[in-house]
Amino acid sequence: MTEPLAILAATAASIGLVHTLIGPDHYVPFIALSGARKWSLSKTLGVTAVCGVGHVLGSVVLGGLGILLGLALGGLEWFEGFRGDIAGWLLLGFGVAYLVWGLRQAYRNRPHTHWHGHADGTLHEHTHTHKKEHAHLHEASEEASSAAAKKLANGRRVTPWVLFIIFIFGPCEALIPVLMYPAAEGSWWGVALVVAIFGLTTVATMLVTVTIGYLGISRLPLGRLERFSHALAGLALVACGLAIQLGF
Repeated sequence: MTEPLAILAATAASIGLVHTLIGPDHYVPFIALSGARKWSLSKTLGVTAVCGVGHVLGSVVLGGLGILLGLALGGLEWFEGFRGDIAGWLLLGFGVAYLVWGLRQAYRNRPHTHWHGHADGTLHEHTHTHKKEHAHLHEASEEASSAAAKKLANGRRVTPWVLFIIFIFGPCEALIPVLMYPAAEGSWWGVALVVAIFGLTTVATMLVTVTIGYLGISRLPLGRLERFSHALAGLALVACGLAIQLGF
């Protein structure tokens, strides 16, 4: 490897690392949602990796088109900023919707008392939440619980796809100038090297930070706050969306 390529590779790795660490939207959504939705570590890392690859490829495709069409660096950076605005609004909107849904779930899951009557005329009461199916089920409540379980399963399937779409729009502004340099020199090997190193560094950093966050949040004693876990996750998404919009 020549010295210019070595410098280019080191630059791509450094930018990928810093770009990921200073952007909490690269890891906070996965940590927050994994805790709220009780994802396993393997599922959390799988979702993170897929979204990370989509995040990098979105900018690589844009940069490649810019190179082929001969677009100026300023034009590409403007479009990357525009993509960032879209990603920020999408994340903010998803966060608000998830926050509202989480508050509704918290209200539904508050401890409450039921009175039940039986065929022999006896009455009894028991206190429970709807966080999990309780043992004392009747036919009507079994149907309601089944419907609620189906809705929850659908939500679990949709959430990773929503994150993936948001990350496709998420820009890697710092990649574009580094990508343009070897392209201007006619070095396609250099372009491939920059893409590979930046992508691997970005995704690896996301996986490491998400793992640390996952292990940390799994040890937090939420107690009574646990029923607000979805609302708290929504609040974290809103904060990330606002951070993108405000340029943090």
